[in-house]
Amino acid sequence: MKTLKFVFGYTRNYVKPLVLTVFSMLALVGVQLVAPWIIKQMVAAVNTPNNLAEGLDTVRRLAILALIIYIARGGLQFLRSYMSHVAGWGVVADARRQIYDHLQRLSLRFYEDKQTGDLMSRMVNDSDMFETLIAHAIPDTLVNVLMLIGVSVVLIKLNVQLMLLSLIPVPLIILAARGFTKYVRPAFRRRQQELGELNATLNDNLSGIREIKAFTREDVEAQRIGKHISHYRDSLLHALRLMATFQPFVEFSSSLGTIGLIYFGGKLVLNQVLPLEDLVAFFLYLEMFYQPIRALSGAWENVQHAMAGAERVSELLRETPEVYDKPDAITFPGRAKGAISFRNVSFHYVKGDTVISNINLDIPANSVVALVGPTGVGKTTLVSLIPRFYDVVEGSITLDGYDIRDLSLKSLREQISIVLQDVFLFHGTARENILFGRPDATDAEVIEAAKIANAHEFLVRLPNGYDTIIGERGVKLSGGQKQRLAIARAVLKDAPILILDEATSSVDTETEMLIQQALERLMVGRTTIIIAHRLSTIRSADMIVVMEDAGIKEMGTHEELMARDGLYRYLNEVQRQIEPQWEIVRERRKQMALNAAN
Repeated sequence: MKTLKFVFGYTRNYVKPLVLTVFSMLALVGVQLVAPWIIKQMVAAVNTPNNLAEGLDTVRRLAILALIIYIARGGLQFLRSYMSHVAGWGVVADARRQIYDHLQRLSLRFYEDKQTGDLMSRMVNDSDMFETLIAHAIPDTLVNVLMLIGVSVVLIKLNVQLMLLSLIPVPLIILAARGFTKYVRPAFRRRQQELGELNATLNDNLSGIREIKAFTREDVEAQRIGKHISHYRDSLLHALRLMATFQPFVEFSSSLGTIGLIYFGGKLVLNQVLPLEDLVAFFLYLEMFYQPIRALSGAWENVQHAMAGAERVSELLRETPEVYDKPDAITFPGRAKGAISFRNVSFHYVKGDTVISNINLDIPANSVVALVGPTGVGKTTLVSLIPRFYDVVEGSITLDGYDIRDLSLKSLREQISIVLQDVFLFHGTARENILFGRPDATDAEVIEAAKIANAHEFLVRLPNGYDTIIGERGVKLSGGQKQRLAIARAVLKDAPILILDEATSSVDTETEMLIQQALERLMVGRTTIIIAHRLSTIRSADMIVVMEDAGIKEMGTHEELMARDGLYRYLNEVQRQIEPQWEIVRERRKQMALNAAN
């Protein structure tokens, strides 16, 4: 009942089409009940006519009435079908909007152990079942129940004894329905889970098709996808096998009543206890009596199918975000100056496994601060706390004196631009990706942002310039081009705080120079936090923060830190030793290539 209540909660916006659906269903039941009565009257007219002319007149009037009835039935069937679909697909659209809005509110931690394909399956495939419930299962169930009640009343009036005889199969059908409910819904839920896993794996493989080809994993991945396809097929067939057992049982049970009617009804007519036309009408109504019972089994299948999908959607919507706006959250007033302070900040993803411990750090407005240190010491985690991708476990972070937990997420994140090493670009044009952070910008502003990012020259050389489709994740662009496009996006957003996470680590020297020039222009007048492994890129920073063992090891300018015999000096010396070695390796490769060519 909770699941049904959850689905019905979406119908409040579709009262009018649902009312029209109910009206058309009631009228349809009434119209269908009239048809056998017309046949009964016709049999009576031709079986015992008073005179030929009167009989022909009765048949003519009955034929006209039948025509009207069937026209009305067609119109009512259309009204019922269309209005129920208006409500059904409206509910699906509203549910999908709510699911997507909810997914956007969930914290990043939620996505760390979830597959995109499974979430897509819940949003698209599982919510699709709502339409089945609203437009098919429930209307079909209601129509069939009303038909069952109406036909029962007519059958009682025709002959109570035969009516009681016809009821013999009903308890068997009810018991079977209750028994199958115990097994059918879990079977359909398992089917939905297998579909989600298939979608998730397929999404991963299509996103990583280059890696699959590069590592010649086509056969292995084809087998893995084939296994998921087989599991989905088997789970679906298991659910359908249960329903396939139920439906023949319903058919056989209803036939028992028909067999009884043939025998006992025939005896009543032969003994002249029951008029022939009443027996004919009883047969027609009896078919209408069992037809809803048989149809209810199909509607029951749809209900179980839909409920399984609704349960998975409801389960997703019960997930609560870890990072959210306080009820009294305030909007940041105007443009931030950019002064950031960490006070006794600690954080862990898993309790007991501390990533950041007791961090105290003041970042003045408009300054450039670099975070350096070995891999895994919490540099990226530290900067992820500023836009509240995660919330601190202990301590506080302030922006211009405001505790960031007191600010609305929207107004906080509007103050921050982020350029990552792993740039994400959306499928679309270069222009659309630059405009992503500020859709109302003019063409002139887009071009100016691209020029600042050293992206304009390569963009105008693309086949359609700024309007060139760059492919999913910017697949048509080089790594350096994607980085510069991301920088242009950050330039156009024009936020007072800039976070650069390894923005130049995966490009060649020439491209790094272009990106570095773009970043220098972008950092002017902004508070900038840089995460870098290549220490040569951050020597001019106002302050360098060296992290180790989840905390801050040392702080100072490049000159101050080099003057100490600390971790920063050690890291610099290691890099100076490694970089010439890489030059020697490159020269050896060139020489080997020349020797091979000769």
